[in-house]
Amino acid sequence: MTVTDTARESVESALEQGPLFSHLNPPPSYDLVEHPVPNGREEIWRFTPLKRLRGILDGDASDASLTWDTTLPEGVTLTRISAEQAREIGELAPNDRPSALAAANAAGAVLLDVPAEAEITEPIVLRLHGESVDDLVWGRLVVRVGRHAQATVVIAHSGSARYSAITTVLAGDASNVNVLSLQDWDDDAVHLGRDAIQVGRDATVKHTSISFGGDVVRMHANVEYAGPGGSAELLGLYFADEGQHLEHRLFADHNAPRTKSHVLYKGALQGQGAHTVWIGNVLIRKVAEGIETYEENRNLVLSDGCQADSVPNLEIETGEIEGAGHASATARFDDEQLFYLRSRGVSEKESRRLVVHGFFNDLIRKVGIPSIEGQLLETVEAELAKNVLKDLV
Repeated sequence: MTVTDTARESVESALEQGPLFSHLNPPPSYDLVEHPVPNGREEIWRFTPLKRLRGILDGDASDASLTWDTTLPEGVTLTRISAEQAREIGELAPNDRPSALAAANAAGAVLLDVPAEAEITEPIVLRLHGESVDDLVWGRLVVRVGRHAQATVVIAHSGSARYSAITTVLAGDASNVNVLSLQDWDDDAVHLGRDAIQVGRDATVKHTSISFGGDVVRMHANVEYAGPGGSAELLGLYFADEGQHLEHRLFADHNAPRTKSHVLYKGALQGQGAHTVWIGNVLIRKVAEGIETYEENRNLVLSDGCQADSVPNLEIETGEIEGAGHASATARFDDEQLFYLRSRGVSEKESRRLVVHGFFNDLIRKVGIPSIEGQLLETVEAELAKNVLKDLV
């Protein structure tokens, strides 16, 4: 027996021992004992400023809530259900302490239900507003879209609170689902969120996470597949100002064959102490033959004193795949682009504005919700006016 044969047998034996979990995505569990209070040295917490989370990880019970304002097209229902019903429906169990605390403390869940075969052309909008950062709020939401249904769901956060939420999206077989989460909080808010998505057989899911406001925002998007043929597109846009910490973590678990995932996140930073974190991870299991996946993160640093951390990961258990890759880049303004514009009579202020809009525009066009796309362009303009463009004429 050769060394190569021995190594091959060792790998095969490890793969046959049962379900494996990524080192960046702990096993799911409702038991809080499985999610101890972090000390900051753990791999999944080393970038997060724990002292600025204002006690969320302590897990204290609270009666505080956010104000909900909804737009529900005909045929769509929004109801309160028990924690037991959430599990029976198929809620994906929490895989970190904030989501486990949300499941334990939310006193039930909210179910957004889109029936099978329904074609909902108007966006379903949930507007969640907080009144004070003194309020500790736990959220638990299940979005269920029936087989062969089509729906767009917008979850918009505003105001101020300390908010931790667990959200599950169940996309039925052959459904087409577009989910957007917008974090447009006041400057003192803290938001820890986990969106877990189960993609049905031959279903198509687009998930977009957008973060502008808040003191500390840490969003986690997970994708897994309920059968072959499913496709997931994970998009993200963030713009960090002075002192803000905006963190986005992605996990695509290819646990079924012939599935697809594509990740594209773009962020900009400006102002002293602005910090962004992007952690991308794709796990290709042994059974996931014929899959395609690609993850990409781009960051644009607009001023001194900023920090952008970007870590793409691939964990591959089978070589029988169509394609897998990742890319990450962090850079300042492109001098050649600025020179090209300036040499044609465009002012420095307008040149910088055009470069930033060009950086974001292709991603914004992928959102697929016209009203949100227009709002994002306006917000990018407002963010630029705060720092990069304020002293230019």
